[in-house]
Amino acid sequence: MSCPIGNDVSLAARLLREGRLVAFGTETVYGLGANALDAAAVARVFEAKRRPTFDPLIVHISNRDALGDIVERMPPAALQLADAFWPGPLTLVLPKREVIPDLVTSGRPTVGVRIPASEMTRRLLSEAGVPIAAPSANTFGRISPTTAAHVAEQLGDAIDYILDCGPCGVGIESAVVDLTEDVPLLLRPGGTTLEDLESVAGRVNVVTSSDGGSQRAPGMLSRHYSPRTPLVVADQQDLDNVTGQIGLLSFHDPVNRDRFARIEVLSKRGDLVEAAANFFAALRRLDDAGLDHIVATPFPMTGLGRALNDRLRRAAARE
Repeated sequence: MSCPIGNDVSLAARLLREGRLVAFGTETVYGLGANALDAAAVARVFEAKRRPTFDPLIVHISNRDALGDIVERMPPAALQLADAFWPGPLTLVLPKREVIPDLVTSGRPTVGVRIPASEMTRRLLSEAGVPIAAPSANTFGRISPTTAAHVAEQLGDAIDYILDCGPCGVGIESAVVDLTEDVPLLLRPGGTTLEDLESVAGRVNVVTSSDGGSQRAPGMLSRHYSPRTPLVVADQQDLDNVTGQIGLLSFHDPVNRDRFARIEVLSKRGDLVEAAANFFAALRRLDDAGLDHIVATPFPMTGLGRALNDRLRRAAARE
């Protein structure tokens, strides 16, 4: 039996304080939340998602005042980035205090923390009165949810309440930046672009797939965000080896529509912000359409296109 869906912030906050699991929407994707100070509650998150414990969780707080309770220090670059982009789709990785259980951080001495932009989410966090550990509210490795219905479809039987905050406006996960080194390190591209980060912090190094970063932050495993239907990233003219019923996930209107059984256009006007907001929902619709393959065309490697290409690469990876 699926769990209830509603708009009762006070109920959701009470359940979180009691060690229960509550899914809630943010500007990025829906998260599956548990009291970050309660190791038993956090263990339920891993169990509900079937998530390996070597993949750390992000801790969500309602305001900057809560930071001192969970992190040891804020380097100058972290302060600059927080001033510029919080609340918003940016996670900062900082040295953690002992109060954060090792299960949250997969045994690492650092914790990823962010303040969501969603007003309802911040109200939930404020009423809960505790930091909330929350990965995306989906079965591990699958398509991230951007509506309450997406959460209910995958996790409804395993959690206690879904706080319906409406569709997610950004639509892809937060950028994750490690501030424990001299130069900020972008571990995961996301809703705050590399260009924006560098405009505030100066040089930002970027982790690559060969840097062994899969356990330093969530969403960095080589295979992630995956549909059940095989996905291929290719230009439309490079489809000789793809046969059968093919769906197309396209940034803008395709040149040849006749080749595809179903087409999802993410932004007819070629707007990366609009494309990001539509990305996971469109991929989910194609995955539910009974196709043999999904073909996705790559995005420009600028702005949010960098994060979208990252999600495509991981979604297309094979075991």
